[in-house]
This record gives sequence, C-alpha cells and structure tokens, in this order.
Amino acid sequence: MSFELADDDDLDIRRSSHTLPRSERERWQSEYVRRLIATDFGVIVAAITLAQVIRFGGPAATPLAWPLPYEVGYTVVSGALAFTWLAFLAIGHSRSPQVVGSGTEEYRRLVSATLRLFGVLAIISLIFQIEFARGYLAIALPLGLFGLMLSRLLWRIHARQLRGRGEYRTSVLVVGCAEAAQAMANAFAADPASGYRVVGVCIPDGLNEITEYFPGSSGHTFSVVGDDRTVLDAVRRSGADTVAVTATDHLGPIELRRMAWELDPIGVELIVAPGVVDIAGTRLTNRFVAGVPMLHIAKPQYDRAKSAGKAVFDLCFAAGVLLAIAPTMLAIALAVKLTSPGPVFYLSERIGRSGKPFRMIKFRSMYVEADTAVDALIARNGGNPVFFKMKDDPRITPIGKVLRKFSLDELPQFFNVLRGEMSVVGPRPQVQREVDSYDGEMRRRLLVKPGVTGLWQVSGRSDLSLEDSVRLDLSYVENWSMVLDLLLIARTIGAVTRGAGAY
Repeated sequence: MSFELADDDDLDIRRSSHTLPRSERERWQSEYVRRLIATDFGVIVAAITLAQVIRFGGPAATPLAWPLPYEVGYTVVSGALAFTWLAFLAIGHSRSPQVVGSGTEEYRRLVSATLRLFGVLAIISLIFQIEFARGYLAIALPLGLFGLMLSRLLWRIHARQLRGRGEYRTSVLVVGCAEAAQAMANAFAADPASGYRVVGVCIPDGLNEITEYFPGSSGHTFSVVGDDRTVLDAVRRSGADTVAVTATDHLGPIELRRMAWELDPIGVELIVAPGVVDIAGTRLTNRFVAGVPMLHIAKPQYDRAKSAGKAVFDLCFAAGVLLAIAPTMLAIALAVKLTSPGPVFYLSERIGRSGKPFRMIKFRSMYVEADTAVDALIARNGGNPVFFKMKDDPRITPIGKVLRKFSLDELPQFFNVLRGEMSVVGPRPQVQREVDSYDGEMRRRLLVKPGVTGLWQVSGRSDLSLEDSVRLDLSYVENWSMVLDLLLIARTIGAVTRGAGAY
C-alpha cells in the first residue's frame, strides 16, 4: 500500500476544503446539523419564555436580585440564558455528525451540556450572590431538556423515513480479513435504519473470479472491489464516502494514520472497528495507554440480571399489567372457549433459570391434542426439530391466528412472572428438546429467568433463525441493564402492534 504524507500546499488545500461539503455524506450531514441548530434555538427560546410567563406572568417581572446598583429584568436574563444554553450545546458537541441520528450518545451530550449550564449558574449565584428565581429555573430546565430530546427524536424519525427512500445514506467500504469483513458487512446490512450502505468490500485476496462477490447473511451479497492494500483506488471505484476498517494483517498503526491523511481531502470518513460483537455500550470504556487508544470491556452482567431490583420491578410491573388488562383477558378467554372445544389455557413445559422446568401459561391457540401432530409436521415439512415453527400451521385455530399475530396468547405469562418463574424481559422460554441440544455457550441462557418479551421479540420473533435467536438471548444475558429492559418493553409495544414475524 502506498500512502504519501501531504506537503504544505496540500495542507492549505485541505484546510480550505473543509468549509464546503466534499461528499454527499457531508452535504446531508451539514443540512441535518443546520436543522438541529434551528430547532434547538426554537425549543430553548420557547422553554425559557414559557418559564418566564408562568413564573412572572410576562416580561414585566421583578428585577434580578444581585448586589450591583442597577436593575436587570428577567427578559435580559432569559436572553442571556438562551444564548449561553446554545453555547453549551455547541461546546459539548451535541450536534457532532458522529453522534447525531442514532445511538444514545447524542442524548447523553444533551443532558450533560444542560446540567453543566445549570451547575455553572449555581456556582455563579453562590460566588457573586446572585439570586435567580428558583421557580423560573425549575420550569426552564426540565421543559427545555425534554423539548430538546423530543425534537432530536422527531428528527431521527424524519431521517429514518428519508433513508427508506434512499436519502441520508452513508456509503461504506468495508476493509479487513474475510471473516471480520463479512461480520462487519452483515452488521451494517442488518441495521438499515442506521443509514450505512455497504458499497464494496476489500479483503486480502482482492479481486479474482472466485471472490468477485462476497456472500453475506440473510441473502445479502457484497461486491469485492479490491484488497486491503489498494483502499484509495477502491474508494474511487465504489464511490464510498466512509471506510470501515476491521481486523486485517496488512494495516498497522502507521498505515492507518497515513490512510486517514489521504482520505480526509476527499471527504471520506475513517471508522476503525475493534472487532467485538454483541457488546453493549455500557460495558465499553475508552482509555489511552502511552498514546494508544484502548477499549476496556467490562465483565458480563449475569449477576446483575438476577438482582433483587429486577425481581421487584418484575412483580410490580406484572401486577399492574394484569390489573389493567383484566377485561381484555376475560374477553379473550370467552372467545377461545366459544370458538373451539377445549380448555381456555394451555400449559406448556418450559425450562427456567438453572434448568428448572415450569408450566408456562398461555391462552390456547391450537386445537386440542395438537402436540401429538408435531412430529409428523416436522417430518413432512423438513423443519428443525429443535426449534420448530411454521407459517400456516394447520393446528392453529382461527381465533388462535389473531391471538398469535398480536401476541395476545402470551398475556397469561404475567402470572408466571408473579409466581417467580419468569421475568418481564429475558431470553426466549425454551422447551426441553432445545435445552438438550445446548453446548456450553448456549447454556448461558439458563443463567437468568426467561422473559415474556426480550431482544428476540423485537428483532423478528418467529422469523428469526435458531442461530439469531441464540445470539440475541446471549447478548441480553451478557449486557443486561434496567435501561435495556425499559427500552425493550417500549419496543415490544411497537413490534406487537405491527404483528410482524408472529405465527
């Protein structure tokens, strides 16, 4: 690979070129950031104005209490506060193109910048004996922060819609050894909402008749446009505006630094992936050792997923849900009883934490004695005997199809939560034949209670392969947090409402 360091003339050109977008990615990112600036300004001004109106009734308010001999009205204070708040958002890089539009870092920076601002105000009031009206700040702070986060969320929804129409996309060239490049390309393809579109792959073997196309998962195929020594040529051929580098033997620290210098003038962003998968951001910590960036990975969260706090949350949440949906459950029970002979509930043996079996409660969605026909269906349809699911299952009753589509048959599982056999959020409940096939790694799913919902529920449900189901369950067990549980509960509502992947 040949990279040359830039001379002084190149540096001058590079500095001046930063004032204009140098790629399609930089163009839409600049447009997106300008919209964020406008909405941030509008939200902050609206929040502070509303706080002044509520607290003082309008612009004519009691002057600011401070030791100087001249008066300052709260209209001036509001203007200064709005300007300073916007400055703190800018200083905190809350609109950095690297964080806006996806992930939680954007929201974290919003909260951090806002709390810093009001921390500075508290220090100023103590040092200079300035008494801000507490009610005024108490309204402006939460109202403004809520408005900022809501506006960012709405812009994300808008950006997602544009990406669905082929706009606001980032064209990525993946560079690395075959296995690592395949994993990274699949990760980008599996998350289209992130806006990354793989336009080519560079692997050590490079272009030849065998590797002209690079196979991915779920039917995706990626074009091989070069090897990891000819990245710049591959960028030009593929039209990529971002290069994502993962594990490769040919690119060391010196080569990566030179690559960054060469990609910068043409507006191409460089991403270096550490090569770890299914690790939550809360377990990752950046640190520098002797000038070398290191990524520290905290231990898996098995023990925290079994905490007393999670158990208390499960009990309270399940009790509240059962009280709220009691009329709905009564209507479902009548529908099941009146449309097909047999009991209202179906008790299915599942394997819980530490391999202990329990009887999982569901509304019956199949005809009586449907379990006796499962072996014949597996043999006839060639299904996986360990993880058997089929569309248009003849054993399902007409009302059962509706219940399964919207997961209404699973509502009685909250009784299992009250009995301590299940959790609100957790791995998919497993049957004995699945557990019998587990290897050492897969048995980690049994370290925590199975859940009424989980990553599997919001990521495809019955459309998931066995491998994807296991991977998601293990990811949940290793990365558990209370925030993750709350996010999955919120996402479950959308997944169930759409009814996708359920049968």
